[in-house]
Amino acid sequence: MLPMERLARRAGVKACWCKDESFNPTGSFKARGMSVAVTMAAALGARELYVPTAGNAGGALAAYAARAGLPCAVAMPEDSPSANRLEVRALATESFEVPGLIGDAGRFLRERYAGREGVFDLSTLKEPYRLEGKKTMGYDLLLELGSLPDVVVYPAGGGTGLIGMWKAFDEMQALGWIDARRPRLVAVQMESCAPVVEGFLAGRDEGVPPLAPRTLASGLRVPTPLGDRLMLRAIRATCGTALAVSDDEMLHALREVARLEGLLLCPEGAAAWAAVLRLREEGWLEGNERLVFFNTGSALKYPEVLALVRPPDAGRPLRLVGDQEA
Repeated sequence: MLPMERLARRAGVKACWCKDESFNPTGSFKARGMSVAVTMAAALGARELYVPTAGNAGGALAAYAARAGLPCAVAMPEDSPSANRLEVRALATESFEVPGLIGDAGRFLRERYAGREGVFDLSTLKEPYRLEGKKTMGYDLLLELGSLPDVVVYPAGGGTGLIGMWKAFDEMQALGWIDARRPRLVAVQMESCAPVVEGFLAGRDEGVPPLAPRTLASGLRVPTPLGDRLMLRAIRATCGTALAVSDDEMLHALREVARLEGLLLCPEGAAAWAAVLRLREEGWLEGNERLVFFNTGSALKYPEVLALVRPPDAGRPLRLVGDQEA
């Protein structure tokens, strides 16, 4: 949990932290869920594992499956980040790059393994254990801050992390560690792929699949998340909101955090920071909040995105003047 004092001043909030998940094994928050899921799959007698992925989940599964001595297969869109594709090729028993999106990767694997005994599908919310690993992020908030923040801003693709934290808060209340107050949960998605945001704005109980889900933030390119209903319930139950940002806003946010705090965010984490700024501008954040935004993985796994980040005007230092860039 990294204190972001300059970002707090930039956004005009009381306090700001970045929950940096890039230090996890395989470089992303996906390791939390897969560590538990693979352990339980092995304990329950699975003989093979598979998962469709937008990138980081595949690498995490492949690494933990290797540690467990289980063969695994990973399928991902053929235009996934190069670092993810190379990671999976090195770690997995079998790796496949398929045309289309993560849903197409899932269909490919289900057809390939149909009828085969002992195969365990580790897709998002197709089994309960990845959620149990992801919920530890909610426990971390209390452990590291001493109390829960007022607002949690989270880049939500499949949504297991957001749902898991919501579950963790209920468990902590049952344990007597916290009261009934909850952080307001904010789900961040990309303008071209924002099924939960569109569902939230339309007052629906389910997401609205996008027509053309294309974005540089590959982890948020999930057009039909299985957790859409649970995410919407969590957002509304905590008086939170859902917000979509553009790729340009994400790239600007990535550069800004790098310059102001010396921290490279992954595209999804940069989208979360861009959402913080928008929420402050729109008045949803009033300025008295203690806020945490999540960086869900290492920026170094996205070389294609980093190559697009442009410096500010040559010779022009980036400094703070009030809450404005100068």
